[in-house]
Amino acid sequence: MDNLQSRIKKAVAEAAVEEIQSGMVLGLGSGSTAALMIQVLGEQLRQGHLKDITGVPTSFQSQVLASQLGIPLVDLNSVEAIDLAIDGADEVDPSFQLIKGGGACHVQEKLVASAAHRFVVVVDASKLVQRLNLDFLLPVEVLPGAWALVSRRLQAMGATCELRMAQRKAGPVVTDQGNLVLDVGFPEGIGDGAELERQLNGIPGVLENGLFVNMVDQVLVGEAQEQNIHVRTLVPSSNT
Repeated sequence: MDNLQSRIKKAVAEAAVEEIQSGMVLGLGSGSTAALMIQVLGEQLRQGHLKDITGVPTSFQSQVLASQLGIPLVDLNSVEAIDLAIDGADEVDPSFQLIKGGGACHVQEKLVASAAHRFVVVVDASKLVQRLNLDFLLPVEVLPGAWALVSRRLQAMGATCELRMAQRKAGPVVTDQGNLVLDVGFPEGIGDGAELERQLNGIPGVLENGLFVNMVDQVLVGEAQEQNIHVRTLVPSSNT
C-alpha cells in the first residue's frame, strides 16, 4: 500500500473513531481500514479519551487485534444490542447498497451490522461505484458439501461462479465458520440488491451472501485532493 493510500485509510479510521462515545458496545469490523480504526480506538482507550468500551469482533482478525490492544471483547450472543458498528466495504453504490466479503468475513459482519443501532462504513473513494458487481465479485458463503450444487444454481441464473482458492495454502479458502466461498459475477452487475439477496439465500446450501442492503446509516469516504486528505460524509436520504 503506498503512503498516500495509507494516509487516506488512517484519516477515515480516525474520523470513524470520532463517532464513538464512552460506554458504547461496538461492532469491530474487518479489513485494512477497520484494522486501523481498531488501532486508533486502542490508543484512545490507552490515553483515557474513551472509557468503558466493549467490542464485538466480526472476525478472528479483529478479535486478535483488539485483544492485543487490550480492548474488552464479548461475542454477539452476550449482548442485547450494539450501539455502533464500524466496518469497511468492497463496493458502495449510490443507493448505499454494499458488497462485502473480500476477506471472507461477511457472515459475521452482517450479523453484527444487523444488530447495531447505527452502522457506519469506512472506505476510500475508489470503493464508490455506480453499479455493484461490475468490477468486484459477490461472495456467497456455502456449506462445503453443497458448493457444486450451488454453483450450478447460480450459473442457471446467468452468473459466473468460481470457488475461492487460498493464496498461501493448498485448497479453498475456509471461512471463520468453516464454510467455503463462491465468488459470483452477474454480467450486468447488481441493481435490485434486495431481490437478489432473497433469491441467493433461498438456494439450499447457501449460508449468506455479501450483499448489504438497507443497512447503512453513514459512509465516511477518504479521498486525496492535490495530496491533501479529506474525509466526507455520505448519508442515505432516509436518514436525513
